[in-house]
Amino acid sequence: MPDPIQNILKTCKTLAVVGASSKPWRASHGVSSYMQSHGYRIIPVNPNEDSVLGEKSYPALDDVPESFDAVVIFRRSEFVPEIVEGAIRRGARVVWMQEGVQHEDAACRAREAGLEVVQDRCILKEYARHFVSEGI
Repeated sequence: MPDPIQNILKTCKTLAVVGASSKPWRASHGVSSYMQSHGYRIIPVNPNEDSVLGEKSYPALDDVPESFDAVVIFRRSEFVPEIVEGAIRRGARVVWMQEGVQHEDAACRAREAGLEVVQDRCILKEYARHFVSEGI
């Protein structure tokens, strides 16, 4: 049986990163930088940032002028329902909640709308686990 996370990582190459930060010590910055260096297009979504990692930042998902495959969430769980609604409106295929982020009601809503959902998993760690050779 194919691994759904591996499939997501292979097919979703444009990531809208909600909560992306230009501060290098923030997890969202390190993870976004890593994914960008591995061929993913990062679209930062944060009303407090002008740009992150050389990419223009947008205040909300609805403000992003281009399409994206997945929404990666670096916000507290209480903000997830609003983000999921934006992901549904924008036609994202996947909602990915980073480690420590879970919201079962919002996850159900996303699945009902046809989106794949990953909760409480780090996209960087999952990428490394699936695609980076042992010992690196």
